[in-house]
Amino acid sequence: MTMNKPKRSELNFLPDFPEGKSPDCLERDRIALTEEMTKRKSGGKMIDSLMASTFAFRRKEIVHDEPPVSEIKDRWPALFSKKQISAEFMRLVSTDLHQSFFDGLDKYVPRLLQMYRVRTSSSSDLRSLLEPLDVQTSNQKRRAAALLGLPYYLKEDPNSLIRVCETTSSEKEATKEVDVGLLIVTKEGGSSQALLAKQIVDIAVVLEENIIIRELGDVANAFSSLMGLLYCLDIDYPKGLKYTFEMVQKVFMGIGSGNCSAKVHGLRNKLVQGKV
Repeated sequence: MTMNKPKRSELNFLPDFPEGKSPDCLERDRIALTEEMTKRKSGGKMIDSLMASTFAFRRKEIVHDEPPVSEIKDRWPALFSKKQISAEFMRLVSTDLHQSFFDGLDKYVPRLLQMYRVRTSSSSDLRSLLEPLDVQTSNQKRRAAALLGLPYYLKEDPNSLIRVCETTSSEKEATKEVDVGLLIVTKEGGSSQALLAKQIVDIAVVLEENIIIRELGDVANAFSSLMGLLYCLDIDYPKGLKYTFEMVQKVFMGIGSGNCSAKVHGLRNKLVQGKV
């Protein structure tokens, strides 16, 4: 049997079961956790405690059995909330998911946007993405532009990652053939390049063509939750966007930063040195 190994610097990729806890005992805890989630007023502290105690049991199931995401959601519904995604990420990597993501992103947003603007003369996609910032600039839009522009700058195709639909369109149609991505619902619909000019109604994480978690507020928060879920569910980064996700993980979040590909290492050097 092939030995499962950490993919992205997980410190607790496949931990041992708690001392004195058998699989049968942990399965009873899982059932109790699921039942707690069905209550109108579920106990937050109890859910936190049961999620922590069943961590090793859950990891063994996810890593060894590789079940579909829909099956994991049925068996572990508590995992699919912003709070529990963050807690699971902390157990895996010993790093605060959202703090590491936003601290790193905000550090590089100014220089990334500067680099994108230099590239707009040869990239109509980047030009269309950045145009709304000339009219209205907010920190939320600047973060979104930095993230949405990364694939274009790294010469990767973001169409499989970002799907945009209007409120009257079919979300099921919009999520077809999306294994890993974000669904952004706007009042106007349209392309991801013109996204910053639109009024966003909802943002959801899509995995295996299904909406997994929604009401994530804005692009940066949604991307942060997506990164957490990919770790929690042991899902590979999309092959066509490997440099974009490597940049987010290793440069923005500082996880596994000592082992970057040549392409990401080069971009990191430009950011650090202030070159465009």
